[in-house]
Amino acid sequence: MGDVSNLAAIQQRVVALLGDRIIEQSTAFGELTVRVHRETILDCVRMLHDDAETRFISIVDVCGADYPERDERFEVVYHLLSPNKNARIRLKVRADDETPVPSITPVFPGADWFEREAYDFYGILFVGHPDLRRILTDYGFDGHPLRKDFPTTGYVEVRYDEERKRVVYEPVKLAQEFRQFDYLSPWEGTDYVLPGDEKKSN
Repeated sequence: MGDVSNLAAIQQRVVALLGDRIIEQSTAFGELTVRVHRETILDCVRMLHDDAETRFISIVDVCGADYPERDERFEVVYHLLSPNKNARIRLKVRADDETPVPSITPVFPGADWFEREAYDFYGILFVGHPDLRRILTDYGFDGHPLRKDFPTTGYVEVRYDEERKRVVYEPVKLAQEFRQFDYLSPWEGTDYVLPGDEKKSN
């Protein structure tokens, strides 16, 4: 983490550079977090990369987050590093499952697999990406496994069938319906109910 004066100087420069592209900003734990308009992300990354006073020339990560209660349920989070300034910045944009986010691969070719992972796990679309396809799940995989509404058991079970000598896909069969689990504490006694563990009346 950089010192506070360095962070304040970088924050001032970032605000001057990005201007009205910024929606909100904050600092915490020695890092600057800036949420920008989705359609401006490529310009923002290019300016932060090229500017002599910021030099955010290294990409650390691009990842997704899911907030299903929001209209734009996804957040794409970019972590950049400036070795020259010993500073990090976190950029955020919001997206839904239909409107694409501009790919930052023209500035950071290394973002290729990060964006593919966000597409694979969340279904976030990136326009301008050179090869947007799944990267970690199987070719015929149904859904996006890190969405909060994706079932924890998945939709299909994969196993090797010894008779057929090949991998087979079958619907998930559960001996117990885990989705109906009541999440009560295993330490709940008969005479005393732990706070927050009260059974809901049906």
